[in-house]
Amino acid sequence: MILVQERLTKQVAAALTEAVEPAGVGIVIEANHLCMAMRGIQKINAITTTSCMMGAFREDAKTREEFLKLISNQYHH
Repeated sequence: MILVQERLTKQVAAALTEAVEPAGVGIVIEANHLCMAMRGIQKINAITTTSCMMGAFREDAKTREEFLKLISNQYHH
């Protein structure tokens, strides 16, 4: 299922890039995979995070860092 999440992350980034033509796109998806909990890994709340950066978010480390810091602060309040 992690491969499906990675593919979805890239598809969302590509679709936004095509539709809006922004200077950059940053996508981060967090998902709780029940298959991990059910297959014996025994991490009930195991969250898998995938990301895809395009344009300015991929090319400019400072822009990417600022984006990741902003979304990190949203989840940890």
